[in-house]
Amino acid sequence: MPTEQSPVAASGGAGTAGPAPLRIGAHVDSTDPLAEAAARSAEVLQFFLADPQGWKKPKPHPEAAGLRAAADSGAVDLFVHAPYVLNVASTNNRIRIPSRSLLTAHAQAAAEIGARGLIVHGGHVTKSDDPDIGFDNWRKVFAQAADSGGFPVRILIENTAGGDHAIARRFDRLARLWDAIGEYDPGFCLDTCHAHAGGEDLLGIVDRVKAITGRIDLIHANDSRDGFGSGADRHANFGSGQIDPELIVAVIAAAGAPVVCETPGGADGQAADIAYLRDHLPA
Repeated sequence: MPTEQSPVAASGGAGTAGPAPLRIGAHVDSTDPLAEAAARSAEVLQFFLADPQGWKKPKPHPEAAGLRAAADSGAVDLFVHAPYVLNVASTNNRIRIPSRSLLTAHAQAAAEIGARGLIVHGGHVTKSDDPDIGFDNWRKVFAQAADSGGFPVRILIENTAGGDHAIARRFDRLARLWDAIGEYDPGFCLDTCHAHAGGEDLLGIVDRVKAITGRIDLIHANDSRDGFGSGADRHANFGSGQIDPELIVAVIAAAGAPVVCETPGGADGQAADIAYLRDHLPA
């Protein structure tokens, strides 16, 4: 099992000699996440609470009490990934309205297990749509939540790999999104594969992101099977794809945020990627 830390020690707060080492983990199956953590020596866990390709709302997790206890003790950091079908930017009422409802349901379910954040893809509009409508649809999501006290966990918007009309693929669009929602202080999740495949250079990317969002709350550390600007969301293990793994390490070190490996190979493949990062990140 991961070494248990107090919340203060995990955050590098008072009583520590300096910043705590970055916490590293993986995206795992949701059936028994704590066992998956043990199999990978993971300190950070991310998982789905419902079918990632479906519209059903999450049910209470059978291990909710244990997950909450592990999160509250600082033994692990928990993050929940929202379903891929969710698209609150859409101009289609049949997609946008249920997406808002699903986002709210997943945020509540994530809070119940002690998750630090809910990761949501930025979504997209269509070729015929004015992208400003998509940005404003995101604003309405946060404004509506603010009217009822805000989301129970921080919403982390993630950059995406493909789509010419995506809301958060290219950083010029990301800046326009933050112009619309920045007042609500949303979080941001930076995916290295998505950035590379989306056509955003990883060199200096942390500074460019923070100039827009002011923060990076989570890193999805993934190599990319495909080339720069390909638009293909195909993750690879470190050293087997198109990104120099030392560049991924540099992004993580600069961001200083918790890390989730969404790489293939199950427990063995992800454990190897986690070990690589621990071996190569500055002490």
